[in-house]
Amino acid sequence: METANIHHIGNPTNRVDGRLKVTGAARYAAEYEASGLLHGVIVSATVAAGRVVSLETERALSVPGVVEIFTHENRGSGAWLDRNWKDEVAPPGHPFRPLHSDRILFAGQPIALVVAETLEAARDAASLVTAAYEVEQHCTELEIKRSEAYEPPEKRSGIPPSPEPRGKPEDAFERARHRIAADYRIRAEHHNSMELFATTCVYEGKDKLTIYEKTQGSQNSQGYVASVFGLKTKNVRVINHYVGGAFGSALRPQQQLFFAVMASLELKRSVRVVLTRSQMFYIGYRPETRHAISLAADNEGRLTSIIHGAVAATSHYEDYQESIVNWSGMMYHCDNVKLSYGLAKLNTATPCDMRAPGAAVGVTAFECAVDELAHEAGIDPLEFRKRNFATLDENTGKQFTSKALSACYHQGAARIGWERRSTEPGAVRDGHELVGLGMATGMWEAFLMKASAEAKLTPDGRLQVSTAASDIGTGTWTILAQIGADALGLPVEDVTPMIGDSSLPASPVEGGSWTAASNGSAVLAACEAIKQTLFKHARKMANSPLTAASFDEVVFLSGRIALRTDPDRGLSLPEVMHASDLDEIRGSGKAAPKLLQMRKYVSYTHSAVFAEVRVDRDIGIVRIPKIVCAVAAGKIINPKTARSQILGGVVMGIGMALHEEAMTDHRLGKIMNHSLAEYHVPAHADIADIEVIFVDEQDEKVSPLGVKGLGEIGIVGTAAAVANAIFSATGKRVRDFPITLDKIIR
Repeated sequence: METANIHHIGNPTNRVDGRLKVTGAARYAAEYEASGLLHGVIVSATVAAGRVVSLETERALSVPGVVEIFTHENRGSGAWLDRNWKDEVAPPGHPFRPLHSDRILFAGQPIALVVAETLEAARDAASLVTAAYEVEQHCTELEIKRSEAYEPPEKRSGIPPSPEPRGKPEDAFERARHRIAADYRIRAEHHNSMELFATTCVYEGKDKLTIYEKTQGSQNSQGYVASVFGLKTKNVRVINHYVGGAFGSALRPQQQLFFAVMASLELKRSVRVVLTRSQMFYIGYRPETRHAISLAADNEGRLTSIIHGAVAATSHYEDYQESIVNWSGMMYHCDNVKLSYGLAKLNTATPCDMRAPGAAVGVTAFECAVDELAHEAGIDPLEFRKRNFATLDENTGKQFTSKALSACYHQGAARIGWERRSTEPGAVRDGHELVGLGMATGMWEAFLMKASAEAKLTPDGRLQVSTAASDIGTGTWTILAQIGADALGLPVEDVTPMIGDSSLPASPVEGGSWTAASNGSAVLAACEAIKQTLFKHARKMANSPLTAASFDEVVFLSGRIALRTDPDRGLSLPEVMHASDLDEIRGSGKAAPKLLQMRKYVSYTHSAVFAEVRVDRDIGIVRIPKIVCAVAAGKIINPKTARSQILGGVVMGIGMALHEEAMTDHRLGKIMNHSLAEYHVPAHADIADIEVIFVDEQDEKVSPLGVKGLGEIGIVGTAAAVANAIFSATGKRVRDFPITLDKIIR
C-alpha cells in the first residue's frame, strides 16, 4: 500500500480561507447585520489644543432618523480609574477616554457621536454639528520639541530600555582613524490598511453583547470593554474572524469600539460605528524619529565606537515607547557603545505599533550610517559588515539560538550580482539613468508567547483546531490547518481551524511576528494530546498490531497509526475511534517560553536586503528594478504565505524609502494628506522584481516548531538598502526619509 505521507509543513499550500475572501463570502466587522441596527458617525475636533466651549447640535437632531447625539455632556457611563481603560499593550500614561471632558488634546479628537437609523442620516447630521473652541497653543513639530526630550520614567512592558553604555565610546570615537557623524530623520507614517476600523455591537439583552470588531486581539478588546463598562467578561464576546490588514494599528482598542459599545448600552440597541479614512489618520501612526549617530572604525574596518541617540514623538497623555536604538548595540561587534532614547510630547494622538516598530526606523538610520562609515573607510559595504559580524547579543551577553545571517549575505549578494557594484559612486550610467547597488542587514525578535489551543477529532477523521489567534492576512488560518494535518497525518482539507473569537482558548494579540511560533506550538501540543489518547485506545483493541509498541515506535500518516518500521501494520483513526466507542477525542495544549533557556539564549530573525536602483540624472526619479531579500527564519511552515509576508514587508520598506510621509500643517496641527489620494504609498508601477530567499536554518530552541516570525522582518533594512543604493548611483547622501526627488536634485 501507499505509505508516503505528505508533509504539509514546508509545503507551499494555498490559503484555506482564500476562496471565501476572493468571492466576498468572508465577512468583516462592518458587514454583519443585526435587527434594528443603528449607525454612528463620529464628529472630530478641528483644533489641536484647547477646549470645547459649546456644541451646536439642534440642526443635527432635526435630521429625520437621528436617534441621539452623544457629547462630553451626556456620554454613557464608564470606569473612573485609568487602570480600567488600559488594554494589554497600553503604554504608560493616561489612556485616552473619548468624550471624557471638554479638553482637546489633538486635532481629529472625537467630540461627538451622532446615532441614527441609517448611515446616511447619521453622516448628514454629523456634518451639521458645529463646535466653538477656546483655542490654546499647540505644537506638532518634533524638531521644535527635540531639545525637551526626556527619558520616560516608566518603561513600557515588553520594551527593553536602552542598555547601559559599555567601554568608552566618546574616547574611542575621537581616537579613530575613520569616523562619521550624521543626523537622520524618518517622517511619521500611517498604516492605511484596506479595511476601515469598524465595530458592529449587537445588543443581546441586559449587559450582554456580541461585538464584531476590527482588532488584532479579540480577547484584548473583550477585556477592555468589560473593564471600561463594568460588564462580566463572559457576557462580552468579540469576533474578528477576518481582518483586512492592520500592521499594528489594531493591537489596541480604537475609538470606534468605545463608541459602538457605549451607544449600544445607552440605547439598548445594536450599533455600528465605522471610521472614515481621514479619521484613521488620527488614531495612531508610526511616530517621527530623529537620530544622531556617530560611528568609528580602525584601519582594518573594525568598529571601535557606536553612539546612537534617538528622539521619538509621543502624545501629551501617554509615553509611547519602542525599541529603536538597542539594535545598534547588537547588530555588529563593538566594545564601545552608547545608546540613548527619549520622547518628545506633541499635540497628536498617541502613536502605535507599525510593522516592526522601533526596528523599522532604528535599523534604517543605523544601516545608512554603517554604509557611510564603510565608504569613509574605503571598504565594500558587504565586506565591512562581515568583518564586524556579531556572534552574540552584546547588549545582554546572551547567545543566539541560531544565526544564519552569513548565508543571507552570501545568497543575497549572488542573486543581486553584488560583484558588479562600482566602488565609485555615480560611475555607472545606462542612458539617462545612474545605476547603483546598496544593501543592509535586517534583524527582528523571534518571540514565543504564552498561548493555548484545543483540538477535537471526530470519528469521520476530521480535526478541528481552535485558538483565539487573529489573522490580519498573514496566513494564520492556513498554517494552523497545516500544523494539525501534519501532526495527525491528515489531508489539510480535513482540518478546520477556528480562530478570531474571544470565546476560544487564550491567545496573545496578533503582533510581533509571534503568532506562528506561539499559537502554532499550542496547536501542535493539543494535537499531541489527541495522538496520545488515540494510541492508548489503539493498543487496547483486540488483535491490535500496536499492542506491543511504544508511542515512539508509531507514526501518524495517511489517516492511520502505524508502526514506524512497518507502515503496513497499523489502524485507521476512524477504526480506533469506532472500536473504542468514542464520539470525539479532545486535546488541549499550551506554549510558553522556557524561562531557564531565556537566561542564556535570545532569538532573532535575520535578513540581508540588496537593492538595485536607477536614478534619472535630470529629474531625480528613482526606479527599483530589483530587490533581493534573503531571510533566515528557522523552519518555514508555508513558503507561499511566508513569501507573501516578505513581499509585503519589502513593499512597505520601499514606501518608507521613497513615498510615505504625513504632511502636517504645523500652524493648524492637522494632517493635510489624510486620504489615499494624497498619502503616497507604492503602486504597481513602483514595484518590479522582488526576490525572496529563505536560507536553511535549523533552530531547536526558538520554539517547539522551530519557526521564527516573518511578518515584520521584510521591512527591516529595506529602506536603508534603497537609500544606500541611491548613494551608490548618485553619490548623494539623503538622510531625510522619504527620499523624494527634490532631495536628490537639490
